[in-house]
Amino acid sequence: MKTNNLTTLLVCLLLALSFSAFAQVNTPRGSQQATMSQRVGISDVSIIYSRPSVKGREIWGKLVPYGMNNLGFGTATAAPWRAGANENTTITFTHDAKLEGKAIKAGTYGLHVELKDADHATIILSHDANAWGSYFYDASKDALRADVKTKAVPHKELLTYEVNDIQPTFAIISLVWEKKEIPFKVEFDVTNIVLNEFRDKSIGNLGFNRQNWENMARFSLNNGGDLNEALGWINGAIAGNFYSQKTFNNLAIKGQILNKLGKTQKYAALMDEASTMANKNQLNTIGYQMLASKDYNRALKYFKLNVKNNPKDANSYDSLGECYKTMGDKKNAIKYLKKALSLNPPANVKANSEKLLKELDA
Repeated sequence: MKTNNLTTLLVCLLLALSFSAFAQVNTPRGSQQATMSQRVGISDVSIIYSRPSVKGREIWGKLVPYGMNNLGFGTATAAPWRAGANENTTITFTHDAKLEGKAIKAGTYGLHVELKDADHATIILSHDANAWGSYFYDASKDALRADVKTKAVPHKELLTYEVNDIQPTFAIISLVWEKKEIPFKVEFDVTNIVLNEFRDKSIGNLGFNRQNWENMARFSLNNGGDLNEALGWINGAIAGNFYSQKTFNNLAIKGQILNKLGKTQKYAALMDEASTMANKNQLNTIGYQMLASKDYNRALKYFKLNVKNNPKDANSYDSLGECYKTMGDKKNAIKYLKKALSLNPPANVKANSEKLLKELDA
């Protein structure tokens, strides 16, 4: 009986120790955790960090000392700032990226900052993303170091990561705290990321949809992709596959690819075919494309066809008048622009017709 009581007591002690080691009450932090995330193209960059407050303290050069420092704890004798509070600040890239022009692989990294002086800093990405702060910083685990210039800004009480400039292929991310901003540029090779994802997934369900091939051919055309590859994709959308169907849209995409490849005669002939399938707006669009290509005869043919098909549409007359003006036929330009104005056109069409007539009068 005594043996059983002793065994029971030991089990209870072990359970108590286990709970004390692993079960902790979740209470609010002094520096709350936050996440910043920004999409660039189809890629994401995100930062998880804790947000200390200034609280009247002297921050730069004092609370955050300049240079690399022995923080008096952990294994690092020369540590940068942890770029936040509490545990490691981390930055994650969903695809290979560049930070300040330097290549970095997709993944999660510890984010640190070495403040050089009042105006300069070094962004440090570490392969060790799981350490506590920078107390265990090891320079041999650096994945990237990039020098940046800091900026003076209005007071920001809470440390914040924010995006103040977003473009199609990059974002400028800034650490802002007290009266200092530490910006750095993150960019992705958006075109190749998008195209590679499509190449990988096109052998699955994604590839069984004609519109996906059309969209990717158009994306490649407009974003510096391989034009011959794009031509193959749009040809497959037009004919040869169970999902293929010839439409105005895919003929127009193919025509633009041919034109960009310098195959102007094939482009023009294809636009003739597309014009037979075009609605009013589509016919107007390819008319302006021909006007831009200085293929005035085709432009005139398409605009005239639109007027014939839509005899009460002011915009069709406005476009025809603009075509004649571009060709140098002042008489017909005035005739059709005035006709457009007589049909009670919408404001944008009216403004264009009036502007063109003033130019002709001048």
